[in-house]
Amino acid sequence: MNLNESEVYTSEETQQLLKISDSTFRRLIKRGVLRAAKIGGQYRVLGREILRILSPSLPGKVRQVYKKVLEELK
Repeated sequence: MNLNESEVYTSEETQQLLKISDSTFRRLIKRGVLRAAKIGGQYRVLGREILRILSPSLPGKVRQVYKKVLEELK
């Protein structure tokens, strides 16, 4: 799947791209690491948000929160 920064992705597509579970997806949204809009009861995520998460130049605080979320999953 190609990632386009101006495209809108469903929660399932976002989970596939980030290779995370539904619970991790929701946790990232709740903690503000991933910004998403809830439309009609379903989350939608802009491609640029996914790219921001995948970027190696993430701001330090976001990276720390993401690592903490991953540690909690272990």
